[in-house]
Amino acid sequence: MVKSSNLKSIGYDQSSNILEIEFLSGGIYQYFKVPNQVYLALMKATSKGSYFYRNIKEQYNYNRIN
Repeated sequence: MVKSSNLKSIGYDQSSNILEIEFLSGGIYQYFKVPNQVYLALMKATSKGSYFYRNIKEQYNYNRIN
């Protein structure tokens, strides 16, 4: 669980560089080839939702898993 008005949970697999995000509005997405430093910056961001929309959403291929 993370403190965010848009994101419910965030997970990251460093060995595969897959970022998994669950949204409060529903849906779980996996984003591929996300560098570790992007994940770390997301976790440190004051507004995780804003960081996601600016730096991840349109930058990486993804797949909805739920």
